[in-house]
Amino acid sequence: MTDTKLTIDGVEVRFGEALALAETGLEVKNGEFITFVGPSGCGKTTLMNVVAGLQRPTSGRVLMDGQDISGRPGHVGYMFQKDLLVPWRTVTGNIVLGAALTGRATNADRADARELARRYGLGDFVDHYPHALSGGMRQRVALMRTLAFHKDVLLLDEPFGALDAQTRLEMQQWLLQVWADSGRTVLFITHDVDEAVFLADRVVVMSPRPGRIQAIHDVGLPRPRTVDTLLTPDFMELKSQVLAGLYHHMEG
Repeated sequence: MTDTKLTIDGVEVRFGEALALAETGLEVKNGEFITFVGPSGCGKTTLMNVVAGLQRPTSGRVLMDGQDISGRPGHVGYMFQKDLLVPWRTVTGNIVLGAALTGRATNADRADARELARRYGLGDFVDHYPHALSGGMRQRVALMRTLAFHKDVLLLDEPFGALDAQTRLEMQQWLLQVWADSGRTVLFITHDVDEAVFLADRVVVMSPRPGRIQAIHDVGLPRPRTVDTLLTPDFMELKSQVLAGLYHHMEG
């Protein structure tokens, strides 16, 4: 990966007099997997909203493939913390929602949605409605819906936070496989340092409010990554570095 997909160029966000996100800059390579960790309220989600075009920065800009997309939604796939499933649509209907909103939900779209559901362990639930699904299942459907938007850049805001530990690890491995197959660029917010290190090419550590990037850790762990990766000395060392920087800054 040598080309830049996304550039966050001097982005700052103020809400009135309050500085929510201090001047922030980051270059993300095409196909890179970036995770963000930091204390609650540090501006991680604000930064994602700026990248998504949902929040216009007070200053600075966001470039995708060299084009300014600041304040222009529709260029990325974005999964929020809440699943936001449409209650009157089935699992398949929710996955193809993006195509349906543009009036182009085809039989091929529905077939792709069913295949995603099968790969994601929900093949027996494609015709069920959200009220019949567990919380974990709902989050999985929401992630599949994001993938089905077919955007080059995916923003994922704690997508696995509601899942139990075993399912969460399975989902992390599944996501890494989808990412490897698709070549998409991923920006992923998490409060789980293990998850951040396990998934990422780079871990971005943000400071308390006003949020700013305080450290970036390169993750040189070999891929593909498995459960055994979590037990290696290199993983433990990287985790310790991220934790040390994160909590040292919080205490300071």
